[in-house]
Amino acid sequence: MEMTVALPKLFGGRNKRKGAKAGQPAGKAPMGLAGLFQEAAPSDPPRELPRFSTNASDQPNRRDDRFAPVRMKLRAAYTPSQPVFDPRMFAGRLGVLKAAIRAIEDQRLHLVIYGERGIGKTSLLHMLTSAARTARYIVVYLSCGAASNFDETFRAVSKDIPLLFHGDYGPTTQEAESGTSVSGLLPSGALLPRQFGDLCSKLTGTRVLIVLDEFDRAVDAQFRRDVAELMKILSDRSVRVQLVVAGVAADLAELVEHIPSIRRNILAIPVPLMTNEEVEELVKNGERTSGVTMTPAARENIVQISSGSPYIANLICHHAALEALDHDRLDVVPTDVAAALDQALGELATRMSKQALDQINNIKNESSAELLSLIAAAALGNGGEFDLALMEAMAGGAKAAMCITFTAQLAARGVLVAERGGSPRKRYGFVEDAAASYVWFLTAQQKLKPAGLPRRQPPLRAEPTAV
Repeated sequence: MEMTVALPKLFGGRNKRKGAKAGQPAGKAPMGLAGLFQEAAPSDPPRELPRFSTNASDQPNRRDDRFAPVRMKLRAAYTPSQPVFDPRMFAGRLGVLKAAIRAIEDQRLHLVIYGERGIGKTSLLHMLTSAARTARYIVVYLSCGAASNFDETFRAVSKDIPLLFHGDYGPTTQEAESGTSVSGLLPSGALLPRQFGDLCSKLTGTRVLIVLDEFDRAVDAQFRRDVAELMKILSDRSVRVQLVVAGVAADLAELVEHIPSIRRNILAIPVPLMTNEEVEELVKNGERTSGVTMTPAARENIVQISSGSPYIANLICHHAALEALDHDRLDVVPTDVAAALDQALGELATRMSKQALDQINNIKNESSAELLSLIAAAALGNGGEFDLALMEAMAGGAKAAMCITFTAQLAARGVLVAERGGSPRKRYGFVEDAAASYVWFLTAQQKLKPAGLPRRQPPLRAEPTAV
């Protein structure tokens, strides 16, 4: 049986337009392959796609953007995703920095700096190491990782200490003049704290500051114990080497193992939230650097939204300033702050799980939403954790009791918050780092509604999840 396949009538002469004569094409051009795939002439000019305003050499890339130089300055003015390196941009925390310098210089202590994410620990470390280098300290700065161990970390440290400062090698010896480091003097095999301490005890004519940032990322408990042991060895032998350990932690014990044995050898510095005056200083530093100014009303909104967090302050200032430039202005007004909040909410949503976003979305009735907002404010204002005493200080007796009851109910069902251990009193914190900021931003967004901008809804998922 023969199978016949019907072809589309695109190529034959029978597919004629009405009124065309036989044997002639239906249009002005013959209908062949070229005619079939020929595009019609566009009726509108092509759209201009977004493009970079500066090129890779940091030069303006668009002649039609009169604010291009301002945009370039703005990138250095507010840096939510990067620590502060420029001393002119360092806001507040002078008392903390002064205490750290005195502890190192006058008391010869080791430092443990701790606090929540985004609180400004790394910026503080950069100011501290800059001051130490100005004083001719040898500064070795390392960021820890999940796989960090003592041997690898401190062999890397030894490579940055010149052999010139080892007591067994005079400055005129061939080895010292060659510019080699003390790393070649370390024994083979796994390096022990005692062996590194022995090496450091021979250093003279200088002082060494070893900075271990993101210490909390190290998962090896032995590494933490070895670092604590090294601190004790260096202190007991009055060695000219000091350690600065920094990381995310609610208290000292979370960051360093064997605290009792080294407590007298260290100064623990919790990095606090910024005061309103310090946040205003941060904003003014950015204004001076970028040339974009904040109106008094906009600055007040930013201070309130920041809730003492330098990360939030930088984030809102950055987006608000860009919003003003997009509207051909060099002054930031409350509507720009409202738009910045929308942008920030969208960014935070991408860092949270679908489940957490759904749970927040499902707490819709007014009383629960208010309680959730108070809980978020308490968490942001206390380094990520809160308890009944803090809630009473913030919201008063009756409202505080409602907040704690509501928190306990959420924690019992595994929704958004969890109970934290390590204290006689019950403490709570949000399970996801971004959740407290997200809830707080939602609250601030509602308060800024009268500012005049239509709200752009954050990307909350629609699928219901039981709370």
